[in-house]
Amino acid sequence: MARHLITSALPYINGIKHLGNMVGSMLPADVYSRYLRQRGHEVLYICATDEHGTPAELAAKEQGVPVDAFCTDAHHQQKAIYDGFNLAFDYFGRSSSPQNHEITQEIARELKANGFIEERSIRQVYSIADGRFLPDRYIIGTCPHCGYDKARGDQCENCTRVLDPTDLIDARSAISSSSNLEVRETKHLFLLQSALAGEVEAWVDERADNWPVLASSIARKWLTEGLHDRAITRDLDWGVPVPADTWPDLAAEGKVFYVWFDAPIEYIGATKEWADQDPANRDWRSWWWESDADVHYTQFMGKDNVPFHSVMFPATLLGTRAPWKKVDVIKAFNWLNYYGGKFSTSQRRGVFTHDALDILPADYWRYFMMANAPESDDSSFTWEHFTATVNKDLADTLGNFVNRVLSFSKKRFGEEVPAGAEPGDAEAKLGEEIARLLAEYESQMEAIQFRKAAAALRALWSAGNSYLEEKAPWLEIKTNPEGAALTLRTAMNLIHLYAVVSEPFIPTSARKMREAFSLENDTATWVTPDEARSLASVPAGTPFTIPPVLFAKLTDEDLESYKERFGGESA
Repeated sequence: MARHLITSALPYINGIKHLGNMVGSMLPADVYSRYLRQRGHEVLYICATDEHGTPAELAAKEQGVPVDAFCTDAHHQQKAIYDGFNLAFDYFGRSSSPQNHEITQEIARELKANGFIEERSIRQVYSIADGRFLPDRYIIGTCPHCGYDKARGDQCENCTRVLDPTDLIDARSAISSSSNLEVRETKHLFLLQSALAGEVEAWVDERADNWPVLASSIARKWLTEGLHDRAITRDLDWGVPVPADTWPDLAAEGKVFYVWFDAPIEYIGATKEWADQDPANRDWRSWWWESDADVHYTQFMGKDNVPFHSVMFPATLLGTRAPWKKVDVIKAFNWLNYYGGKFSTSQRRGVFTHDALDILPADYWRYFMMANAPESDDSSFTWEHFTATVNKDLADTLGNFVNRVLSFSKKRFGEEVPAGAEPGDAEAKLGEEIARLLAEYESQMEAIQFRKAAAALRALWSAGNSYLEEKAPWLEIKTNPEGAALTLRTAMNLIHLYAVVSEPFIPTSARKMREAFSLENDTATWVTPDEARSLASVPAGTPFTIPPVLFAKLTDEDLESYKERFGGESA
């Protein structure tokens, strides 16, 4: 079995994330990690909070607290939410860790030694009112490409174009809102991406055919437009310091590395954080050294992060000339919008992760988001769609099947799986259908196609309902009790199968289904299509209990209350 290294784009430390952020990074990475673990692979799923940069400083300043204290509190708040969504990270670190500082500085020294970092004098925006140079995110203005009037100095969040602060129209300070700005000379470090462009292009050409079209097209578009040398230091108080032994003048000026230089390196840093907790048994370099060819590395992210992961981070690693492990597959996602518009904290539009858990259990959200993941196009969250999906797929198709089978069997045959007749043609036909659908589910999960995988999982659930309707044990029992017992025993085996294979999507509900049966040595981590064909994992005589309702149906009143609380108008 392969060793799978999985990372999801680091959630930024400033603020609770909305559902669109989760569906485009951490949740699909978790679903895929869970699936691979169940199939017997060794998996290391790494994530962390991205803690450096301007927004963290500004948020801490607004709250009147030191930035390190702000980041510590925010890290714990975010981690609690991700625990609530049952995200099974192997390690959830922090980009402000000593390990990330150490590795970032090591990589910078290697790049300099190989001639890919140089010190340059540049002209940079200086705020008269604030008495300081302004890093890119400290400058707000109008994007010259799309006209968005709140673009930041490094990237326009509206059109995703990468910018320089001097590109902005009507620029102003994010600290004081002053437009009394001037351009002065200062020194910064530059990553010479232009010198690495050929290597990066060859590297992308070697791998991108295995990436989803969204990721490969963005990478190739950037390469076609040409790679430019990029400043990788900033004038901030909070960040990875430029090492004084290598650049003493810049270190004395308090320069730190640009957050987009050190944040991807935190994938490595967090792995070292994980390993340092148990150094006798964990070797972080075995996951990050190309010589360990059995490691397959998959990254998950929204489309705005693709340029940095497909071009800039590979350029950084290639330039070190060290055998750092580089990504094999980039799984990128489009936007999840809210009623056709953007999520907005200030306008109370959209569902944010802490509020989502406040109103419904995590599995409701996990299933809905992955069944409607914005893989091929942007998608839109509406409460009407969410309510319909929960009611039809989760409450009616899965939850009702589990409840009606176990309740009816307990009422007619007691609290053990009934024996009854031997399987016949209907059960053989069902077994073949289950094997076919499970093979389809496996195929889509291997391809990292979550919407199609969810559709195959839903079809598996539906097959059980079709079998139950065909056999109608509530009628069968009147004339053929042995046949009714067979039908219910077969349906119970389906419940156990659903518990095993649904675990990546709905882990809490899957556990409840599995725990309904008092099976000895129930250690199966997966059921293959061939094994599923027999539908015999839960033998007659197995004690069972009826779990609480797995999924409550949402009412019209629920729908209206959600729309009132979170907004539901068209954008």
